[in-house]
Amino acid sequence: MTTYVYAITGADHPLRLSGITGVGNPAAHLRTVRTKGLCAVVSDAPAELRAKRRDVAAHQDVQERLLADGAALPLRFGLVGPDDDQVAAVLEEHHDAYTQRLKEVDGCREYHLKVVRDEDDLLREVMRESAEVRRLKEAIRQHPGAYDEKVALGELISQEVRAWEERARNDIVSRLSSAAVRTTGGEPSKRHFLNVSFLVEREKAAAFAEAVHQEARIRGESYDFGLLGPLPPYSFV
Repeated sequence: MTTYVYAITGADHPLRLSGITGVGNPAAHLRTVRTKGLCAVVSDAPAELRAKRRDVAAHQDVQERLLADGAALPLRFGLVGPDDDQVAAVLEEHHDAYTQRLKEVDGCREYHLKVVRDEDDLLREVMRESAEVRRLKEAIRQHPGAYDEKVALGELISQEVRAWEERARNDIVSRLSSAAVRTTGGEPSKRHFLNVSFLVEREKAAAFAEAVHQEARIRGESYDFGLLGPLPPYSFV
């Protein structure tokens, strides 16, 4: 039977796993795969694994229990290995990298930040700041059939918006990163120009959250800041 892998810890982790179970129906019994210095928390993988609410919750429960007692590298839902021996082989092969990463995430949680700005408000700013945009708008107003000017205006506005988004991303991350150990950025979505995760020490979590709220207050009502956390540090594994 294949092996479902939940997380990697150091060999000295207390591994208080009593009272919780793994994925599947019936729920799988948790066990450990150990090598020198490292340990993987695993179970038998169910024959059919889907991201059902019960299984996702069981996966998350294992992460939370481990992180409450020490450093752990939480693996994303659905990671399956051929068997316990192969899991042990991977632990041995990547021993140094996993050990270093455990040191980095020890005592930390992940906070995920998404930011969107009202599109109309951004376009008004582009209009105020770009003399060329204003010139093209005026040319089109005077000559409504000016096709080349319309194309040039659309391209210029897109360029200005992308440039603004890059500046804003860099500015916000720069302001907040001083309260974090590390940051890692996801790809911006069509809606959110900022999509980034911060690795934050537990003792600094309140200060980090306040820094995010302060940034939101400074930027005003045309911005929507969405902060999710604390989370297991999935993005930093």
